[in-house]
Amino acid sequence: MDMDCFFAAVEMRDNPALQSVPLAIGGSSDRRGVISTCNYQARKFGVRSAMSTHKAQLLCPQLVLLPGRMGVYKAVSQQIRAIFARYSDRIEPLSLDEAYLDVTDSPHFKGSASLIAEAIRADIFRELKLTASAGVAPNKFLAKIASEENKPDGLFVLTPAAVADFVKELPLRKIPGVGPATESRLAALGLFSCQDVQQKDAAWLYERLGKFGGALYERAFGRDDRPVEASRERKSVGVETTLPKDLLDLEQVREVAEQLQPELARRLGARDIGKLGVKLKFNDFTQTTMEHGSSALDPSLFDALLAGAYERGQGRGVRLVGLFVGLAEARQASQLKLPF
Repeated sequence: MDMDCFFAAVEMRDNPALQSVPLAIGGSSDRRGVISTCNYQARKFGVRSAMSTHKAQLLCPQLVLLPGRMGVYKAVSQQIRAIFARYSDRIEPLSLDEAYLDVTDSPHFKGSASLIAEAIRADIFRELKLTASAGVAPNKFLAKIASEENKPDGLFVLTPAAVADFVKELPLRKIPGVGPATESRLAALGLFSCQDVQQKDAAWLYERLGKFGGALYERAFGRDDRPVEASRERKSVGVETTLPKDLLDLEQVREVAEQLQPELARRLGARDIGKLGVKLKFNDFTQTTMEHGSSALDPSLFDALLAGAYERGQGRGVRLVGLFVGLAEARQASQLKLPF
């Protein structure tokens, strides 16, 4: 289940005057602000999440910017989660507005996953006046992709019998984890669709792409054996971006990191912080990380960590910048584990 432009949708619900205007949440009016999410009116102009406010306003001069109300979004997320819980106790949240539900052997609607999905969508709209899109499929990978097929306010059902034909034509860029840089790298190998990957030997892929090649081979056939982990303990929260051009200056790296921080804060929510970390990938595809204990999102600590990580590159261009937070509860849990 995936809510439609969640933050923006809540704002439009609570203020009807915003319903017909292009709207973005999370961006500030300066060049360094970053859009957290936007409504579909804004998307028609090319505005997207994680885009700089400056670029978004160039694409859509009439864009309305709101700072966002995280407390309200979290409260609504809890209401949505309560609706999910009526239909399954196996719920794996991905963020405030998205989750996997395992409805195997569900007693509702005689076990029909599509009818359960429609019931959940109807409950959300009736009770919260918000829309959600659903993907119904045999596994998490396919359900995630299916949830994007009929957005907004849609349902897409992918039956086991339809999987082979569906994945054959699936562009590799739609696979979670395949960003612009990875897509270009795959294109250089002549790989554009899942069918292209299917025609390669798994060993050939592993030789050229490492562990990612093995995972890509499985996804190309629509295979994913990961369970829905309702009680999974999350140990970290992160955000990263692959850059269209290599960065050759530390200050540029810091500017990108600053743009990522609002999204990192959104993903972190109210969780307690145990440490901060940074990740840089260089133009030769080597990467490095640095981290340090902290109980708060400290921009100056990120700056210091970035300086250390950048120095390790010895002048190489930076193609990816990432920030992450190690969660305090995860660190405490690991300290309590007995050595047997």
